[in-house]
Amino acid sequence: MKYFFLSDGWTTGRVWEFGGLWDELAWQRKPYIRRLNLSIEEREERLWLYQVEETVLMVEVKPQGVTRPSIGQVVLKRLISAEQVIERLSEAVAIHVAE
Repeated sequence: MKYFFLSDGWTTGRVWEFGGLWDELAWQRKPYIRRLNLSIEEREERLWLYQVEETVLMVEVKPQGVTRPSIGQVVLKRLISAEQVIERLSEAVAIHVAE
């Protein structure tokens, strides 16, 4: 599995795998992306931990409620490992567990 942190108010968009943009017809499913019930605070901002499957290379993120392309979109190219998540958690000012 791979992971990333995403700020409150942002959501995921398109997903890329080794062959390019994720093709739901070819894979016969959506990519596995799950928000975990764990967040950290960084510079007074809440960052939620997300988990994605190993085949995912990049994830587009954008502010919630945006339906058309905008300058606010970002592509996360550097997904992190479980070890890197633990490192970030150990350095966090505050950790929150949602129920």
